[in-house]
Amino acid sequence: MVELVPVGPNVPESLRPLLKSLHDAVRALQTPDAPQPVFAVPLAGLPPAAAYPNSVVLITDLGVLAHSDGLHWIREDTGAAI
Repeated sequence: MVELVPVGPNVPESLRPLLKSLHDAVRALQTPDAPQPVFAVPLAGLPPAAAYPNSVVLITDLGVLAHSDGLHWIREDTGAAI
């Protein structure tokens, strides 16, 4: 986890609201306090599993969650490779 540091005194006042919103967004990603949406994609748009090991997607046209084992997308309902 990356440690976020407060905005220093040399940052222009006009940038402070933007930097605070970015800080808050990154913090929410690091420590979610509620369920987060999963990436939804049709089967034809499924990215290569090798590019997203240990990731989860919702395959919209199949209505199934799948996870990447680093080689294949694996259906959560049957355990079969896609």
